[in-house]
Amino acid sequence: MDNSQQDEQNELQKYLEEKAKQEQEQKKKEEQEPEPLSAYDACVLKESAKIHELIAEAQNRPKDE
Repeated sequence: MDNSQQDEQNELQKYLEEKAKQEQEQKKKEEQEPEPLSAYDACVLKESAKIHELIAEAQNRPKDE
């Protein structure tokens, strides 16, 4: 593995760790505050999650030269 691939792996690992941490915090928050999300907020969160997944997939793909 060359250095740039290792850097990408490190970045992806950091991203996944941060995402897991955020999900845990969100779950805790939901348990404390069971307020329902507005339709708008739910849509924004759903689209944001899709974007983050697409970014992670793109980072995993080998780069074409």
